[in-house]
This record gives sequence, C-alpha cells and structure tokens, in this order.
Amino acid sequence: MKIIPAIDLIDGKCVRLSQGDYDTKKVYNEKPLEVAKQFENIGISNLHLVDLDGAKARHIVNHHVLKSIVDNTDLAIDFGGGIKSNQDIELAFASGAKQVTAGTVAVKNKSLFMSWLEKYTAQKLILGADVKDGNIAIQGWQSKTEVTIWAFLDYYTKLGIEYVICTDISKDGMLSGSSMELYADILQKYPKMKLIASGGVSSIAELETLSDMGLYGAIVGKAIYENQITLEDLAAYLARHPQ
Repeated sequence: MKIIPAIDLIDGKCVRLSQGDYDTKKVYNEKPLEVAKQFENIGISNLHLVDLDGAKARHIVNHHVLKSIVDNTDLAIDFGGGIKSNQDIELAFASGAKQVTAGTVAVKNKSLFMSWLEKYTAQKLILGADVKDGNIAIQGWQSKTEVTIWAFLDYYTKLGIEYVICTDISKDGMLSGSSMELYADILQKYPKMKLIASGGVSSIAELETLSDMGLYGAIVGKAIYENQITLEDLAAYLARHPQ
C-alpha cells in the first residue's frame, strides 16, 4: 500500500483544516517545497497536493506550488482542488501533475468529466469521492449533494474509473481513525478498485490495518504535522513495505 502524505495549500502555505472547515485553518509550514523534500528524503514516492484556495475559488490558484515541487523533487503528485474546466486540468498537467483528482465536476458536469476520462485516460484521473453522512459533498466540502456514495461509485466504475480517493469528511483532520467499515464495504463491492483512504489516519498500526485490507493507498496529513506519526515512523514503515 502506498503511503501518500498530503500537503493542503492556502496562500501558498502548508495548512490543515478540521472537517473541511476553513475557519479551523492551521499553518504548519510556509514553504511547502521544504515539506515535500522531507517526505522524499525518507523514501516517499507519492504526494497528494490539494489547492484549498482553488476549491473555494472554483479554479486553480496554487499551480505555482505544484510546479515548484515537480521541478525540485521526483515525487509523483496527484493534484486536486478547483479543477472545474479544461483550462484548469490542462494547467495542472502542464505544471507537472502525474494525476488529477476531481470530485465536484464529476457531480456537476458529468459530460466534462467523461471527456477528461476519454482524453487523459483512467490512469491520469482520480475520482474524488468525499462523503458526508453517506452522500457526496462537493465544492471543497461546502455543499452536500443528494447523490449517495454508492450511486456515485456505481456510475463511474461502469465507465472505467480505476482510482478513487474516498474521504469521510467527519473523520478528516480529527485524528480519530479512518472509516474502516466504509472502505471494507467499498472493496467488497468493487474488488478491482484502486481505493485510496483519506481522513482520520492517526497511527502506523492503522496504516498496517488498511494495507492488510487491500487498499491501494492511504493519504496521511494531520497525523504527520501533529507528530502522531513521525517521519521516523514512516521511514520504518517504508523499510518494511517498500513502495
């Protein structure tokens, strides 16, 4: 299972929110490139980069940070937040993203999302499935839809989506553990899905459990920044489980 640290961006700085609430913003580092290099130095190969300004503005804002990390590391970056148009996704890939994560547009503009899937292929697109009380939430988690997680996944897996980042918003940034039952249910129904857990991961033991469950990857954010999972812990995990 891939360990995928998260860097969330506001004003070009590395921040974390709790349950997607922008009022809970906490700045951890003003230089995201430094953080990215720390991850690379311990053997991390993938990074989840989220443009929170972009999610709110509904267009990419922090593409310069993406380009800076791409130009100065060998990390494979999946980038999300604010990707709502052809111009946005073209800018993300032009700035060096290996994959792009899109959620809101997959709900609000299915034809556009499908055109991306056809143009860029399922290897380059990740479906962002952000869940609140069983339903999909969009626009930086500011709006909950009437679309259930199961209807959402059914629709897009039938159309060829392979990679899915599933975030339980109630867990995100709370360090209370991830949604094991939800992930188990998803993998049981879609055994070939490359499912990436996101939200609530709080310990190395939890990463071991997620790996044993068969997840493709796990995104880790606040637990690292609050030192509940140290870089040394991650280095030891990577020694046991080469990426």
